[in-house]
Amino acid sequence: VDPLHWLGYFPPIGVTHMKHFGPGVDWRRSFITTAVNPYYDAFIRWQFNTLKAKGKIQFGSRNNIFSIVDGQVCADHDRSEGEGIGPQEYVLIKLKVLEPEGGEARHDKMRKLLEGEEGRKKGVYFVPATLRPETMYGQTNCFVLPSGEYGAFWVDATEEVWIMSKRAARGLACQKIDLKSKTYFTKTFGEIRCLETFSGEELLGLPLNAPLAKYEKVYTLPLLTISMGKGTGVVTSVPSDAPDDYVALKTLQDKPDYAAKYGITPEMVNPFQVVPIISIPGYGDASAVFMCEKLKIKSSKDTAKLQKAKDETYLKGFTAGILQVGPYKGRKVSDVKAIIKEEMIANNQAHLYFEPESKVVSRTNDECVVATTDQWYLVYGEPSWRDAVKAHVLDGQSFNAYDPSALGRYEYTVGWLKEWACTRQFGLGTTLPWDTQWVIESLSDSTIYMAYYTIAHVLQGEGNLEGETKLSPGGIDPKDLTDEVFDYIFRKTPMPKESKIDGEVLERCRKEFRYWYPMDLRVSAKDLITNHLTMALYNHAAIWDDEPELWPRGYYTNGHVLVDSEKMSKSKGNFLMMEDTINDFSADATRFACADAGDSIDDANFSRATADAAILSLCNEENWIIETLGTDTLRSGTTDEYNFMDKVLTNETNRSINATAACFTAMQFREGILVGWFEMLHARNEYRSYCQDSGTPMHSTVVKKWAEALVIMICPICPHWSENMWKRMGKTDATATPQYVVKAPWPIADEEDKILTRQAKFVRDSLKTFRAQLGKAKKGFSNATILVTDSYPQWKVDTLLWMQEQHGGDDGFPSDFMKKLKERCKSLPDKKLIKFTMQFASFTKKEVDDVGPMAMETNLPFDQHETVEMTAAYFKAQLGLSGMGVDVLKLDGGEASKAVPDRITENVVPGKAFLWCR
Repeated sequence: VDPLHWLGYFPPIGVTHMKHFGPGVDWRRSFITTAVNPYYDAFIRWQFNTLKAKGKIQFGSRNNIFSIVDGQVCADHDRSEGEGIGPQEYVLIKLKVLEPEGGEARHDKMRKLLEGEEGRKKGVYFVPATLRPETMYGQTNCFVLPSGEYGAFWVDATEEVWIMSKRAARGLACQKIDLKSKTYFTKTFGEIRCLETFSGEELLGLPLNAPLAKYEKVYTLPLLTISMGKGTGVVTSVPSDAPDDYVALKTLQDKPDYAAKYGITPEMVNPFQVVPIISIPGYGDASAVFMCEKLKIKSSKDTAKLQKAKDETYLKGFTAGILQVGPYKGRKVSDVKAIIKEEMIANNQAHLYFEPESKVVSRTNDECVVATTDQWYLVYGEPSWRDAVKAHVLDGQSFNAYDPSALGRYEYTVGWLKEWACTRQFGLGTTLPWDTQWVIESLSDSTIYMAYYTIAHVLQGEGNLEGETKLSPGGIDPKDLTDEVFDYIFRKTPMPKESKIDGEVLERCRKEFRYWYPMDLRVSAKDLITNHLTMALYNHAAIWDDEPELWPRGYYTNGHVLVDSEKMSKSKGNFLMMEDTINDFSADATRFACADAGDSIDDANFSRATADAAILSLCNEENWIIETLGTDTLRSGTTDEYNFMDKVLTNETNRSINATAACFTAMQFREGILVGWFEMLHARNEYRSYCQDSGTPMHSTVVKKWAEALVIMICPICPHWSENMWKRMGKTDATATPQYVVKAPWPIADEEDKILTRQAKFVRDSLKTFRAQLGKAKKGFSNATILVTDSYPQWKVDTLLWMQEQHGGDDGFPSDFMKKLKERCKSLPDKKLIKFTMQFASFTKKEVDDVGPMAMETNLPFDQHETVEMTAAYFKAQLGLSGMGVDVLKLDGGEASKAVPDRITENVVPGKAFLWCR
């Protein structure tokens, strides 16, 4: 396969499909990366020369994720599985095999191994991998998987035989015995000699000597939950602090028949009691025993409980544990963990071993290992560099992550990201300027290319993705793009005196960069937070260390895309290509469904039903708007002549304009179309129904304002529909400004009248209530009265006044509001009143969140009687009562009010009208 062929094949197709999708892209700034593009190649060489000059790139031996098949470090973008996974450090504990006891035939291979040339040199060792070397004082046994496959491998560096899984041995053969040494564990990189193979059954019941353990001799025992895909397949047992170990050992002690099944005698398990080694406040000196008893864990099958117990004991053991044994007795585990590890390594009781944190597979389908390789690497994590980036990310004035969970990931990654292998020995990319046997890998050369966008149109221009010199708009030869040229453009150094590039062109490039930078927003995928996006922050901070105002100002990250709530899969028939989707649904309906798919960092859901519905909705609105604006039946007149519903639709339009702008600014497009499309249509529908039912024509100014706002607000989502509507609405003639909706300013909106919003909600809620009451009315009623009141019963007044005291203005209600409410209700005289008070306060709290503190006023800020009178014709038409007289009565204590039965009046409160049918 020729990768250069695909570099020329796919990008033009991508450009064509994106143009069909309709994004607002300046295609003059398009380019491809790698050395195929000489302009970008020069840019990357400058970047890396600059980073090296600033001490951000170094050379040395480092442990990296590595593909043995590929023969090189496997960076994130070279993986088909395991992106973002790094090396995990383990400590291999060396448990020496003693002479087998009892003459069992299953130990014949081990006897032969011990008596052989290799076994006699320095011995045979089981090498369990652990993350907790400080707990080795509590070892009582060693576990193997009875059905597992193990090998005895010769380790050249130590002249010892190690028992471990073949998988672990493969990784070990790629690692140095320590980073400061030139010595690998094996003489030949990636190769290790297997002297013998064993089943787990053949290793059970062997006596071992465990370093630091209280017991001089322990035994290998069976553990059925061991994963051969993690660690070495061998597990050392510390039942005092490892819940899995405790349960497994206790099972063998309590069930001799089960132990005998594996040839384990009582002598191999019963003498080995839990050894207390770490004291944790609240957990005692055997935290695993404490948690297993607390959670009532009875067997290794209680996996969920065991995981919970493990997580809790491991965390508490490290953060709060005090060592009870050994030379560091009385000291915190967190203080001595590293010291104990180093001492065990120095005493030849342990060695470091690394493997991927979880499974990593290269694009060549090779399961990767961790290998120690000589490598050029970026020193991410260097304290001063890290702290500068972290301070930038956590400063809400300088950086916007748009999502709290995304911000947490950036903060974590800035601290977690360490030395990054930035080169490989073959593949596409730019050759490392000072060491040409290396190629810069694809993530490392993609960290500040946002700066390249600012000048790409001068260097390359449209239709020149590969950077052909003869097509350069600026007449620039890439050979003339020296480091001094890029320093002038990007870093405020003097103009190079001997540059062959025209000074005016260089000045233009510098101005372009200064105009566009800093980068206000980068939109990317959430899985790139742990590499590309954080690396971009680091590299901006390095290149422009003297101008932090040029560092990235915001990142918005998407989740992955589901189709109809399922992961895309060809076998399920829901694998969608952009061009096919556009052909099926149109570009705008596709974009609408994308916007509706979700706003958060969680996976988005592209719904084909939504795309279908969008087609119908867009067509319907186009027809209605054009027909309505073209009719001569609309009213005219000044704003002073607006009726109630004219004012309501105008207010809803104003509210939607402001709310949609806030949503789009926050990259909340789903919320944006909810307000700027669906709620706008709902408001128009209510207005249209009101006008029809009350026999009042719609107002031309109101409808026109609504229609223009709708077309502009949906333009970022459905630009083709909006441009067509703009034209059909007569906005594109020679005198129109602007002639294109995409250039139209955001609609001007007055502040929302929250009292009017509440008044409209009162009408809306009343209609819903009346419908429900009408359904319960006795058949044949002849009279109907709408009842309203301005007075709350005293218990509601008291509740509202108390809520006003609790409300903190801009800060809202305190976090313990409901707790305080429950305390207050304890003083009320009966349970029924307590229930009503809790319900009323909860409802009012939600109202406050919607409309503000006015919801707590003891008197409504509008006249309910007048509102109902204004909308009476609408109510009658909607309720099918047009042929019946419907009165409106305010319960004010007058004679008319006294005629209303108490069972009816108790249902009427301010803001809640009642339809009395009789």
